[in-house]
Amino acid sequence: QVQLVESGGGLVQAGGSLRLSCAASGRTFSTYAMGWFRQAPGKERVFVAAVSKSGGATKYADAVKDRFTISRDNAKNTVALQMNSLKPEDTAVYYCAADVVPSRMTVVPEHQGDYGYWGQGTQVTVSS
Repeated sequence: QVQLVESGGGLVQAGGSLRLSCAASGRTFSTYAMGWFRQAPGKERVFVAAVSKSGGATKYADAVKDRFTISRDNAKNTVALQMNSLKPEDTAVYYCAADVVPSRMTVVPEHQGDYGYWGQGTQVTVSS
């Protein structure tokens, strides 16, 4: 079973930056594609970014492309989301997730149904 714990959320002003981290307890972290999703109040949870097993491929939602960067450190079992130029519309609970299906052909899955394990979430609030 994979345990995921997010950290790094907080309150920042528009234009500021935050770095979210997700620590995984699984022994086979390098076999999982990892993703970040977010859920704003009253809205559905949506895809933010994903990184392939080795970290060699990434995918971003249009809303965050060129502002957010996802990365992973397989030696430390962590995945990070660097968020720059934050906007009020980025306010949400951010979740990291692990895709543990070994046969999936999508290198960087973006659908929440593709991810089997989820962290508890960390709140990001961006003020204007």
